[in-house]
Amino acid sequence: MSSPNASASLTAAGQEATPVDDQQPPGKFCLSDSEFAKMQKIIRDMTGISMSDAKRQLVYRRVEGRLKALGMTSFKDYLAFLESGHPDEVELFSNAVTTNLTSFFRENHHFEFLRDTILPEIVKKKAKGAKRLRIWSAGCSTGEEPYSLAITLSESMRNLAGWDAKLLCTDLDSDVLATASKGIYPIARIEKVPVAQKKRWFQKCDSQGEQQVRVRDELRDLIVFKQLNLMHEWPMRGKFDIIFCRNVIIYFDKPTQRVLMERYAQFLEDGGYLIIGHSESLYNVSNEFDLLGKTIYRKKIK
Repeated sequence: MSSPNASASLTAAGQEATPVDDQQPPGKFCLSDSEFAKMQKIIRDMTGISMSDAKRQLVYRRVEGRLKALGMTSFKDYLAFLESGHPDEVELFSNAVTTNLTSFFRENHHFEFLRDTILPEIVKKKAKGAKRLRIWSAGCSTGEEPYSLAITLSESMRNLAGWDAKLLCTDLDSDVLATASKGIYPIARIEKVPVAQKKRWFQKCDSQGEQQVRVRDELRDLIVFKQLNLMHEWPMRGKFDIIFCRNVIIYFDKPTQRVLMERYAQFLEDGGYLIIGHSESLYNVSNEFDLLGKTIYRKKIK
């Protein structure tokens, strides 16, 4: 999400720390206390994301660009325009205020646990039954997490062709989803990816005169990208074996986190896995999961 991937998106996404500052943020426009409070409410109502007062400068910087693009001279005018019901602008505003920070194999211990523990367990468990595997990347941001999951899946399951395996990857932000679905990145983005994986899963290409890399089609074929607001209805059918929701719930207040975790539990198979971000915890949020360590949880079997 885009976080909520959560990706907010919430993606996907690491939290940006901004110090509390009661003074007017530097810039061309004036953002009054009442206007910022109204903006906080709009963000909360739209996405479930709680923007604290400490995020005032961040919100200012993000939304300032929308005022300039529209030729407006005040946040008051922009808020009136936003509240008048322009769906395109609502989406652009949502994209502007959500944070997307990601990389290939970020928090690599999660992918190692997937490779060494989760996938072998699933293969053994489903060896004689329906070979169905479903993974959800909630807050997938620009796609690095989904493609890292697809690489891990492809390398760990030698007979993947014999499986009905799919990765659902969702985010609130339509812009990052467009990037993710293309699967094209500046070559610097795969700098830390092991050489063997670079050669196997990426191919060089030129885009607008810049050397880039494109994810190979066999990975793209495993993935379905969809826009989803985690605060709205979830249209998915069937349950997931694994849910990655990393650096998403950090944007929500405790009551919203509890609701979200209850819904995740409903969409996970008994014994299924929930992976969250390094700075997140389900302590005092949910009793549906057992902590295995390193922000890896397993749904309790009832």
